[in-house]
Amino acid sequence: MVPLPSQLLGLVLQVQGNGVDVNVNPGAGLVGGAVSAFLTTLIVGAILVALAPGYTEKMMAYVRDEPIGSAIYGVLSLVLVLVLMVILVITIVGILLAIPLGIVLFVAWAVGAAIAYLAIAERLVGREDGWTKPLLVGAAINGGLALTGIGGIVSFCIGAAGFGAVLRNWLN
Repeated sequence: MVPLPSQLLGLVLQVQGNGVDVNVNPGAGLVGGAVSAFLTTLIVGAILVALAPGYTEKMMAYVRDEPIGSAIYGVLSLVLVLVLMVILVITIVGILLAIPLGIVLFVAWAVGAAIAYLAIAERLVGREDGWTKPLLVGAAINGGLALTGIGGIVSFCIGAAGFGAVLRNWLN
């Protein structure tokens, strides 16, 4: 008799009979990721347009003018910083530097992604009525992409373009 796939999975993972309760629910992960992406884009975008509207518009224009170059720059920078963080963690003493670097990296990524989604949303709905519509549409696009699962790849590329634009501006 051939075991059912769930029985085979249980045997492979050795979770049956060990008192370990494993509940795999990919739908909850997708919904949680989508809500998180929506709220992060909405909140960071709102902070950006409230505190630095000129900077936000400048970065949005840069993302629209150089999307591919910004995305490549963003991905390469992300890879280099992640490698640096791994090296710092390996040295044990560098953990004290890796943690703040990770926080700065996350904030810069969130700012860049919000800018990129605002640029897309502004193209779609305009900004004649203010920032509310582009903020909601940009956040909905990010949340919608995260909800689809495979859209995470597209979302990553969009975030990389914004991240690259922010880094280029900051480093130049």
